[in-house]
Amino acid sequence: MTNETIKNLQEALIVSPDNIPLRLHLADIMTQERMYAEAAEQYREVLNRNYGNTKAKIGLAEAYYYLQKYSAAIVIYEELQHQLPPDSMVLFTRCLIRENSLQQAVEIYQRVIALNPGFRDEEIDAKLRMPGAGIQTDEGSVDADIMSDNDIFMEKPTINFDSVGGMQRIKEEISIKIIQPLKNPDLYKAFGKKAGGGILLYGPPGCGKTYIARATAGEINARFISIGLHDILDMWVGNSEKNLHGIFEIARQHAPCVLFFDEVDAIGASRSDLRQSAMRHVINQFLAEMDGVGASNDGVLILAATNAPWSVDPAFRRPGRFDRVIFVEPPDESAREEILRGMLHDKPVKDIDTRKIARETPDYSGADLKALVDIAVEEKLRESMSTGSLQYITTKDLQKAVKQHKPTTLEWFSSARNYALYANESGLYDDILKFLKIKK
Repeated sequence: MTNETIKNLQEALIVSPDNIPLRLHLADIMTQERMYAEAAEQYREVLNRNYGNTKAKIGLAEAYYYLQKYSAAIVIYEELQHQLPPDSMVLFTRCLIRENSLQQAVEIYQRVIALNPGFRDEEIDAKLRMPGAGIQTDEGSVDADIMSDNDIFMEKPTINFDSVGGMQRIKEEISIKIIQPLKNPDLYKAFGKKAGGGILLYGPPGCGKTYIARATAGEINARFISIGLHDILDMWVGNSEKNLHGIFEIARQHAPCVLFFDEVDAIGASRSDLRQSAMRHVINQFLAEMDGVGASNDGVLILAATNAPWSVDPAFRRPGRFDRVIFVEPPDESAREEILRGMLHDKPVKDIDTRKIARETPDYSGADLKALVDIAVEEKLRESMSTGSLQYITTKDLQKAVKQHKPTTLEWFSSARNYALYANESGLYDDILKFLKIKK
């Protein structure tokens, strides 16, 4: 029946070749029947007689898309981009993807989403949306060209190394790599060493990696920027790299500045483990920024923390990047005592033997010690409300809390031990073996 309809319309056009509505109707039917070459010929005939006919232009661009003439379709879509219906904008986006014009594709697809927030297209999403970055509008994305200081949280820490309990070895490593070059620039310049560089802190969670990074900034009176995965990843391909570049640019403008990347394994995961090319681009951008490609990183001190150093791409550990990798172990006995005293100094306590508690808490992280204090505080709050008088925290209360809260570092060490024993060709994890008192 359709073939007969097409034949009748063609015969009618022989009689009335300038009948624009009739020719458009024929072209539309041909498109529905996937006769794209024939439809394109009819749309071109309409434009020969009436060049400004928008419907014919949109129809011709659609025919070109299905004929895989993507460049020709893009020319038409660009001319009409502010007049296109949503369906045509989707085809425009697909053409741009096939021509590898991803940034322009993102812009057009964002307009589709703005018109219909619930719209999904599996093919386009796979190319343009960052995996795991959420489904949202682009109102919150950050562009490096317009990024300002207000787009990220920058602070001037009031703590320094004196505020950090223990960690003497780590403080010395950070000092020689990061702090002393700033305090003695002429001396380091004489040896050809620049102020800047990167340190990767790794170890079980809750052992003060973030705290020591913040204290580093305070030690040299520098600004501190803490960056997480959510500050970088954008749902649109290409924007994450811009965000990362913008963050580094702000750090360079405010040098000396400590740029701290928390959970860097989420940002710099090993590229061999990644299936999505989009994240590989983010990692490559990260490496380029650390190398100072196109800009100087003098005075930008880069610290990063991870609980899983074995998941970080090895390229991050090359000279000039995170070339110093430091194991942040749970605090030793004296450090635990110092941490406990600091946590209890402004609380109602009586006859507290912090040394005894420190001896009874091997493998406890700083976060674990805080959990002990919190448990004891909550118990004393309940007692105080019940009796109507202030109840003091005692050694027995903390010992009771020790029985309730076990160290969270043990699970981490059970995994880390295997890497240290069987994936440690470069000796990177020797400090783990030393801490566990294991001989290779």
